[in-house]
Amino acid sequence: MVSPPYQQPSTPAGDGRPEAAARAPSSASSSGSAQPGQPPPQPAREYKLGPASAALVSQAHTQAAAGNPDLAAATIERALRIEPANPLLWIELGAVHQGAGHYAQADSMAHKALQLAAGDPRAEASAWLLVAESLRARGRTAEASEADARAHALGAR
Repeated sequence: MVSPPYQQPSTPAGDGRPEAAARAPSSASSSGSAQPGQPPPQPAREYKLGPASAALVSQAHTQAAAGNPDLAAATIERALRIEPANPLLWIELGAVHQGAGHYAQADSMAHKALQLAAGDPRAEASAWLLVAESLRARGRTAEASEADARAHALGAR
């Protein structure tokens, strides 16, 4: 069974686009603003699945658990037609390929997710964990360890 490589938040975003997570201003700063000569801090992104994509991913999990990874991949590809720039869907597709033993394809999907996930540490960490799994499955343990370290530096559990 393919389990989600990340935890979907309990409240859907609605359209799957990245949302800026509000950050409280630091109380250590005397002025409450960015230091002179430095750009203001960028809010973190947080990708979420829209309702249609979330339903398709759930369906794909059922299909994968029933032993049909090809159908599961096709279902996630349908979701990608809805939200092609959502790294969470690329991670899901990679997880399906990983579960089917298609390790190079899983690695490719994880790298696509990394390209799209910039600014979302949760999505980036999930993508790096998928990279690590695909490398480990191909016997590339040193590289897998590096990918694991990147994931854990981003806060992976």
